[in-house]
Amino acid sequence: MRDLPALAQAAAMTLALAGCAQQVVPPARTPPPVQAPAPAPPPAAAVPNNALLAGVQAGPPIETVALPNAARAFGAFLKTCPALLRRSDGSGLTQPDQWREACQTADAISAAASADDAAASDFFRRYFELAQVGPGTAFVTGYYEPEIAGSRTHVPGYDVPIYAKPADLVEADAAAVTAGSPRRGRLENGIVVPYYERAEIEDGALANRGLEIGWAADPIALFFLEIQGSGRLRLPDGSVMRIGYAGQNGRDYVGIGKLMKDRGLLEPGHTTMQDIVAWLRAHPEEGKAVMRENKSYVFFKELTGPGPLGALNAPVTPRGSVAADAKFTPLGAPVLLELDRSQANGLWVAQDTGGAIKGPNRFDTFWGAGDEAAAIAGGMLGRGKAWLLLPRGTLARIDAAPHP
Repeated sequence: MRDLPALAQAAAMTLALAGCAQQVVPPARTPPPVQAPAPAPPPAAAVPNNALLAGVQAGPPIETVALPNAARAFGAFLKTCPALLRRSDGSGLTQPDQWREACQTADAISAAASADDAAASDFFRRYFELAQVGPGTAFVTGYYEPEIAGSRTHVPGYDVPIYAKPADLVEADAAAVTAGSPRRGRLENGIVVPYYERAEIEDGALANRGLEIGWAADPIALFFLEIQGSGRLRLPDGSVMRIGYAGQNGRDYVGIGKLMKDRGLLEPGHTTMQDIVAWLRAHPEEGKAVMRENKSYVFFKELTGPGPLGALNAPVTPRGSVAADAKFTPLGAPVLLELDRSQANGLWVAQDTGGAIKGPNRFDTFWGAGDEAAAIAGGMLGRGKAWLLLPRGTLARIDAAPHP
């Protein structure tokens, strides 16, 4: 998972634009005269917490729409089938058995459909129907797998620790969270209290505990690798160490891009990841303080197999995987995007989640590694339409089911 996309839990810095601006406490002043209490406002409308409550309707007939990127999406879908057949769907839209026929066929035709858009398109048209969640209005960002300078050991020039998940980071149970306990924290006198925030960790709260799995050369580069949720360390001898998301300290994520924009630190039209990094480097002390306003902190583990891994514990596919909110998109389901950013148009597969990826039709596209991936992901802010590809018959089953 990504802090931003489970790759992290865990996005390109465009995701940093999704945070909250800092609140400023006004100076003390003479209190106003006591007045009669104002009438209570009407209760706020309930926010839907899954796709069924958000509303689901049929999209256009799948035979009538183009399916760009079908072969790449087919390969990603094939990887997710084992999870689709065993996991509970938090969106409320599907049951595991509904995916079985499509997954069995995908396995049988994998060689042809993974290499040919026409064959892959035929597969998706045969086994799926398009569904729209809510208004279907999509907002799409991007993330990638960064590569930064790092070392396995603390040597000169590599002074920024990269920490494994600490053993004292605990998850509170549902009852405790309902009673006001932090979702994640540490035990203090038998009570779960908030875990150390970014500034405390950077100032040494976890030092000398044997948690360092590596060391980075640049704190800004590591900060953005945290946002992506996984990445590569280019070691001094030229080899590569891959690291992935292992946990998060439980503190709320604050997107520094929006914070900087609201404060006028970024010029209008200059809010990409590259613009943000340039400002942080030009203002090192102010930049350090700004980054610390994002109290969220990500812990890592070394990845020794294929990766990076998404929320389904399967490798995500460059230009084929998206992070989504599992309450509104079944993880493993194909997604068709039609946006004002043509690079992201076509079929993707929901294989990941992210701390900033919340709500229906909110997606974070994964672009892989390298300079081109970083440039596309860093500037990706797409708007348009999104449809889910659900097994044929799903909409009829939903319509026939009793509703509250």
